[in-house]
Amino acid sequence: MSVATSSDPAQPDAAAAGTPGTGEDLVLTGVTKRFATFTAVDDLDLTVPQGSFFALLGPSGCGKTTTLRMVAGLEEPTEGSIRLGQQDITRLKPYKRPVNTVFQSYALFPHLTIADNVAFGLRRRGRKQVAEDVRRMLELVELGDLAGRRPAQLSGGQQQRVALARALINQPQVLLLDEPLGALDLKLRRQMQIELKRIQTEVGLTFVHVTHDQEEAMTMADTVAVMNAGRIEQLGSPEELYESPATTFVANFLGQSNLVSGRVSGRDGERLGLDVHGHRVAASGDRAAPGAADGDVWVGVRPEKVVATASGTPGPDGCGTLPGGTVTDVSFVGVSTQYLVRMPWGQELTVFAQNDGSAARLVHGAPVDLHWRPEHTFLLDAAQDARAGVQREGE
Repeated sequence: MSVATSSDPAQPDAAAAGTPGTGEDLVLTGVTKRFATFTAVDDLDLTVPQGSFFALLGPSGCGKTTTLRMVAGLEEPTEGSIRLGQQDITRLKPYKRPVNTVFQSYALFPHLTIADNVAFGLRRRGRKQVAEDVRRMLELVELGDLAGRRPAQLSGGQQQRVALARALINQPQVLLLDEPLGALDLKLRRQMQIELKRIQTEVGLTFVHVTHDQEEAMTMADTVAVMNAGRIEQLGSPEELYESPATTFVANFLGQSNLVSGRVSGRDGERLGLDVHGHRVAASGDRAAPGAADGDVWVGVRPEKVVATASGTPGPDGCGTLPGGTVTDVSFVGVSTQYLVRMPWGQELTVFAQNDGSAARLVHGAPVDLHWRPEHTFLLDAAQDARAGVQREGE
């Protein structure tokens, strides 16, 4: 995880371009970035509240890293403006912006101690007394007792914390993180997700985190913007995006979804009646995305919301039922068992059942019925591609 900071002692302190912690939002208005053969970011409007942990989430090539590089000053927008509070930073040089960037590669100086690595930016700007600031930053990232070591003596997670401390010591208004956990193994990555959120909460700075990892974004961010083809598909809290996706892309990219073709058959107060391959289920009216309140729709439900029972066995009270399924695959994954169930119309639906002992495990070939509650149904525009956002092997 490397850090982009000013390296010219003659240049002004990055923090001098704006006063940290003054309640100033980062605002992108009509930002477009065109390259010779494609448009990476297309007319983007985005507001990042000051002091928030904000995630830009999307697959490779969606424009999230290009957006971050424009905020950092490493790319210049073709059109549009970028403001930090009242200051227009669209054309400012990177070293004049109150912004630091933390990348996936660490890029620590191997011949310097950890303390000297953290102090490097301050000393390049002519600061003489840096010991107390360095001590405070190393304590923040819980490396105070390792100040005298060299980078080669640290683990990958510890080196990442050093790079983070080196960025934070410059007191930026905004810290940009570009896939900062990508080089870590799964266990350490999950540990660092918690650590990054703790550090952001303690320092109160605006963090803008770019990632393709859905779990990473949902674990750390207050607000997530899901990007696709240079535009924002949906913006909201992790819970809002997961429970009420607005498009098939968001439904499929953020976790897994079962999307079944259906039709709105009527309304009873706040509840919509649905016909799904000849069977009646229901949905709350407020779970219908734009274009999905009547006519043909995609009927969506998350796999963990579905209950599979032996064929003919009643489901939980208040649930709608799709009968006639057959279990085609059973996968034990520790906390849950994942089933694939082929329905009479040929589609395979996914069910996640918690391994808490409350129900007998189903076997391959078992006839089953599927049940879920109306409040767990979401409805999407049938004109959208039901496979949009599905992660393919190698992505």
